[in-house]
Amino acid sequence: GDVVLGVDRLKFETLLERQKALHGARLDTDLGASALRELVRQYKALVLKETGKPFPEAPLQQLRMAIDAVFNSWYGQRAVEYRKIYGIPHTWGTAANVQAMVFGNTGDRSGTGVAFTRDPATGERRFYAEYLLNAQGEDVVAGIRTPHPIAKLKQQMPKVYRELERIYKKLERHFRDMQDIEFTIQDGTLYLLQTRTGKRTARAAIRIAVDMVREGLITKQEALLRVDPSQIDQLLHPMIDPKAKAQVIAKGLGSTGAAVGKVVFSPERAEEWSRRGEKVILVRHETSPEDVGGMHASEGILTATGGLTSHAAVVARGMGKCSVVGCGEIRIREQEGFFSVGDLVVREGNPIALNGNTGEVILGAVHLIKPEPDADFLTFLRWADTARTLGVRANADTPADAAQAVKFGAEGIGLCRTEHMFFGEGRIPHVRAMILARDEGARRKALEQLLPMQREDFLKIFQVMNGRPVTIRLLDPPLHEFLPKYHEVLQDLTRLRLTRGDPDAIRELETLFQRISELHEFNPMLGHRGCRLGITFPEIYEMQVQAIFEAACACKRQGKRVLPEVMIPLTGTRQELADLRALSVRTAEEVMRRERVRVRYLIGTMIEVPRAALVADQLAEESAFFSFGTNDLTQMTFGYSRDDAGKFLPRYVEKGILPGDPFASIDAEGVGQLVQMAKERGRKVRPDLKLGVCGEHGGDPRSIAFFHQVGLNYVSCSPYSIPVARLAAAQARLKEVKSQKSGVKSQE
Repeated sequence: GDVVLGVDRLKFETLLERQKALHGARLDTDLGASALRELVRQYKALVLKETGKPFPEAPLQQLRMAIDAVFNSWYGQRAVEYRKIYGIPHTWGTAANVQAMVFGNTGDRSGTGVAFTRDPATGERRFYAEYLLNAQGEDVVAGIRTPHPIAKLKQQMPKVYRELERIYKKLERHFRDMQDIEFTIQDGTLYLLQTRTGKRTARAAIRIAVDMVREGLITKQEALLRVDPSQIDQLLHPMIDPKAKAQVIAKGLGSTGAAVGKVVFSPERAEEWSRRGEKVILVRHETSPEDVGGMHASEGILTATGGLTSHAAVVARGMGKCSVVGCGEIRIREQEGFFSVGDLVVREGNPIALNGNTGEVILGAVHLIKPEPDADFLTFLRWADTARTLGVRANADTPADAAQAVKFGAEGIGLCRTEHMFFGEGRIPHVRAMILARDEGARRKALEQLLPMQREDFLKIFQVMNGRPVTIRLLDPPLHEFLPKYHEVLQDLTRLRLTRGDPDAIRELETLFQRISELHEFNPMLGHRGCRLGITFPEIYEMQVQAIFEAACACKRQGKRVLPEVMIPLTGTRQELADLRALSVRTAEEVMRRERVRVRYLIGTMIEVPRAALVADQLAEESAFFSFGTNDLTQMTFGYSRDDAGKFLPRYVEKGILPGDPFASIDAEGVGQLVQMAKERGRKVRPDLKLGVCGEHGGDPRSIAFFHQVGLNYVSCSPYSIPVARLAAAQARLKEVKSQKSGVKSQE
C-alpha cells in the first residue's frame, strides 16, 4: 500500500495504533489473530478508498507491481536529490533483484538485523550490528522498534551468532572492504539477504583504508582510491553535531564546515563585536574587498546573492570560514536591523548557524563538533604525495594563511592577492588618497605611504614560505571597490547639505562623490582593472614590484631562501604583457642593484581572458609561467556573471542543459579546451613554460583530474582545500596508470 500503491504510510500506522489501543497491546506482536484480521480488513478498505481499486490479490500481479515500484523509485524525489548531491548521472537507471522471501517474524527463534563489518563512524575493527527478534527488516531500518546490540544474540542464539561471525569475516576478506550486511533468521536458520560496500564517515574511511593496508588486504594505491576526496573536508572544519535538533529556515550554496554566531549586518560591527569576545555571523547582500576585515572577524558569512565563486565564497574558503551564499530566500533590512524569511524575522544579535555542507541556514545556536586530523590521516596524505605528479599550492594573502597552507602540505603559493592587503588597519585612507589623486605626483605620494606596508606583508609571507615559490598577483580589481559605496556617500552628503553641516566636510564628500561617479562602470568585471590599471597608472605596479623585491632581498639577507613570482593579471595582448614585464624587470633590477642582493625570480601572467588562450604562443615569449584564472575564464567564455548565475544555473542543471555548475567543476568541453590550447601553444614556444591553476577549480576533485590529464604543473587552492587536492591529484595519477595498464592488456 505504501511503496507500491502510494498510500500515505501514516494512515496505515494510525489504524494499527487504534487496534493496539483498543486491545491494550504495547507491541505490534501483542495483537491477536482476530485483531489482525480486522486490521487487514481496514487496510484493504483504506487501499480501496485511496486508490479507487481493490487490493491486488494475485501473487504474480503483486510481484510485477513491486518490480515496477523499484524501477519507478529511480525518479522519486529523494533519489533525485541524492543524485544531485553526489553528482550521479540521472541516465544511469537502477536494477531490481527478485529473490525468495524469508520471514524473521515467525516467533522468538526468528529475527532480523543490520550489520557492519567495522564501525562506520570511527573505522574501528569491530563487528557493529543490531538485531530484533520476531521482526522483519523494515522494523530495524525504519526505527519502528529499538533493536538490541549484536552481543545479545550471542547469548540467545550462540550457533547463529558463530555462523554470522564466520560469514561476515569471509565476506570482508572476499570484497576487501568494509561490508554493510542485512540478515534474517527464520526458525533458527541464518539467511544473508545482501551485502554491499558500507557507507562511512571520512574519519572511518581513512582509518579503514590505512588498517586494511597494514592487514595486507589492499595496497596503498587501492587505499588511496577508496576515499572520496571531498569527504576529507569534514576532517578540517567544524561541523554540526548530527544529534543536534536544527530548525532550518533557508537554504543557499554552502562551503567549508559550519559556524554559529550572532547576526551582524556590517563588517565594522563584526569587528567591534568580535573584539569584545562575541562570535558573529556577517550577513550581507554580497560582500566586497572592503568587507574583508569583518569577514575575518566573523565565524561565517551569509549572503543573499552570489555563487560559489562570488567574493564572499572565495574569500571565506581562503580564510577557512563557513559561508552560505546565494540565499535568495532571505530579505535583508540592514537599516532596520533584521533579515526575514517569509514571516520569520531574525534581528541583529540573534544567534543563527550555517551548515556549509548542505547550504542550510539554521535558527538559533547548535552544537558544533571540531574534528582533529590524526596519525592515520597524516599517513594517508603522505601516501597520496608519493603517488601524485601534480603539484599543490595555496591561494594565500596573509602570513597566517601561508602558515596554514604549509601546515596542510602546500608546496608554494600559487596566488597571493595583493588587493586584500590594502584593507589592513590604517591603510584604506592612503589607498583612497591614491585613487582620489588628480595627478601622478599626488598618486606617488600616497603610494609612498603604502610601500613599507606592502613590503612588510611580503617579507612575512616569504619568511613563512622559506624558499617555496610565491606567486604574487599585482593589483587586479577595479579602483571603485576601494571607495565607499555610491549610495552611502550620497546619503551622507544629502544629510550634511540638509542640516547645513561643516562646509569642509561637504566639500570632501563632494570630491569623493565626484570621483566615485567618474570611476563608475557599467560592467566593472570587464572594465578598468588588472593590467589595464598597470598600463594607465604604472606607478601602482612599480610600487608593488618594488615592495616585493625589497622584501625578497631583506629575506635573503636574513639567510632564508626566497623565490618570488610576479604575476600580471588579465592580459589579453602581447603588448600589454611586454610593457608591464619591462616595467617589472626594470624595477626589480633597480632594487637588487641598490640592495646588492641577487634574487632568482620569474615573471608570468594569468590566462583568464579567452583571447589570451588564443594567442598563448605570443604571450609565452614574454612569460615564464601561465596561471589559469578559471573563475574569470569561465565567466568570460560562457558570458555568465558568476555572481548572478545562481538565478538560472540550477534550472540549467536540472533540465540537463548543463551537466553541472561550470563555476564548481571545470567545463572540459569549452573552458577546458581553452586551457588545453593555451598549454599546447605556450609550450610550443617555451617548452619549460610552467603551468598552474589558481581559480576555485584548483580545489575541486573533478577539475583536478582534468588538469592532471591536460599536463599542468600544479593547482592552487585555499589552504583548507589542500589535503583534498593532494588526494585528488594522487587519484588522477593512479587512475591514469590503471587505464594505461588496461590498454596494454587489451592490445596484447
